[in-house]
Formats: sequence, structure tokens, C-alpha cells
Amino acid sequence: MHTKILAIGGSLRENSSTQHILNNLQTWTPHPVEFIVYTGLAELPHFNDNPNPPASILVWREQLAEAHAVLICTPEYAFGVPGSLKNALDWTVSSGDFVDKPVAVVTASTVGDKAHASLLLTLSAISAKLSEETSLLIPFIRSKIDAAGNIKDQETAKALQTVLHALIKSVATL
Repeated sequence: MHTKILAIGGSLRENSSTQHILNNLQTWTPHPVEFIVYTGLAELPHFNDNPNPPASILVWREQLAEAHAVLICTPEYAFGVPGSLKNALDWTVSSGDFVDKPVAVVTASTVGDKAHASLLLTLSAISAKLSEETSLLIPFIRSKIDAAGNIKDQETAKALQTVLHALIKSVATL
């Protein structure tokens, strides 16, 4: 089976640590798994319970529907999930796009524990399929990435690869 993973970065900043992590994960993804990075987070309008959502939301939901699994990599902002990421997830509450979909969560920040817990809670509320093997908190991320964006800390690299492979395995068991 051809597996498609939709990866979502919680930071809108270019050259963010989370973008570097996604770039590394993309290079580590084994063939024939397809690792697609979602780039439309900044274009999503503020959530409202509109029965006729705008085109950007329809594209967001279509990409989620086409994915066999989702990998979210996010920083922590002000002890919480970045607003743009939370907004994107809010748009899926009534549509059910995450129901029983395997999801991996990587929180990479200075500390990150509060955003990590909050994101896991939100994902459980929208019935995403979560597991301990597909959840990773990486504190002090900036000390673990070099200037080119490579993961220089071998334990972090190994932990990220373990999460990626656990997510791929969770799709195979569906």
C-alpha cells in the first residue's frame, strides 16, 4: 500500500526549528512512503462555524482526507499551541477529518511541555488516533540543530526516526 503522510509545521516563521525537523524527517522517510509538507497554514481564515467554508478550508480538508496519517511538528508559544495551528485544527472539529486518523505529535521548543499536552488534548477531542510511540517532546531544540538545520544531537535524530517509523507502522495496521 502506498502511504501518504501529511506533515504540518506549527510555526509560520521561515527557518524555524520545526521546519528544519520536518525537512529532516522528509529526507529520512523510506520509499515508497510519500511525505508532504502542508504549506497553507497562514492562508486559513479565522475559524467560524460556516456551513460553506472558503476554498482554503476545502483544500485543507482535501489534503487531510488524502493523507493516511498526519505528523504535526510545533513549537510552544506563550505556554500553548501556536494560534495558526489551533485554528487549523478547529476547522476540523465538525468535519471529522481527524477521526481515527493516525497522528504523530512532535513538540520542539525551549520547554514545550504545555503546548505538547494541550495539542494532545485537542487531538483527542477530534478523535485522532494517538499513541505514546508517535508522541515526542524535544526541549531545548535550538541546541540540537546546527546552523544548516541538520539534527546534530544523535539521540534526538534517533527519537525522531522512531516516531516516523511508528507512524508508518500505525498506517500499515489499519
